Amino acid sequence: MNPDTGSKTTNTRVLLIDDDTELCNLLSDFLGLEGFTTHAVHDGLKAVSHCQQNEYDAIILDIMLPGMLGLEVLQKLREFSHSPILMLTARGADTDRILGLEMGADDYLPKPCNPRELAARLRAILRRLDRSEEVGETDLRLQVGHTQLNPAERSASHAGNKLDLTGAEFNVLKLLLTHAGQLVDKETLCEQALGRPLSAYDRSVDVHVSKLRKKLSACGAGNPIVSVRGAGYQFAIPDNTAGKN
Repeated sequence: MNPDTGSKTTNTRVLLIDDDTELCNLLSDFLGLEGFTTHAVHDGLKAVSHCQQNEYDAIILDIMLPGMLGLEVLQKLREFSHSPILMLTARGADTDRILGLEMGADDYLPKPCNPRELAARLRAILRRLDRSEEVGETDLRLQVGHTQLNPAERSASHAGNKLDLTGAEFNVLKLLLTHAGQLVDKETLCEQALGRPLSAYDRSVDVHVSKLRKKLSACGAGNPIVSVRGAGYQFAIPDNTAGKN
């Protein structure tokens, strides 16, 4: 699958987890016209069980759900699923958005959402996953110090310890490793790693970097991602060794 912004997407399975059946029907109709194949589940607990038995290319998850709240559903899904997850949150609910990103969501949209923007966000998420299949990229493994990244397998590790990353975290780390030793501004990180322009008060990049730091630190990497206040982030090159394989 090779979705592009502004073009139809085919054979892409999307799960809608939302108790608003009218909204689900509306989104299903619109996404169907855009080439997505959708299925809807209206209960959080049932959604977790459904996802244990079915795989989807992307998941759209509402925060307020019966059976099990959306953030708890997100936490459960991240125990076994690596499908990209886009949250639907109440407008202005910054705490829910940040919590969701910290718990493994890839992106978010406030409700009520524009179906056209939702489709564009889905394509951006899926396009990021497809980039590893581009010619010449599959063989390019990155290594800086003891931190390694394999785009073809979408896997990363530090000192042999696997880094269990979400799709967004993987893309942020890849961009930082590609430009190791250089400052990467937040606008570039948002556009190239998250697939959308940076908007005012958007803390998505900061949250994904914070999660990366915690995971790298847990593997003994310390804190190789240096922040430059108000500018962006830099993956520091160790004094002894760095490079690309």
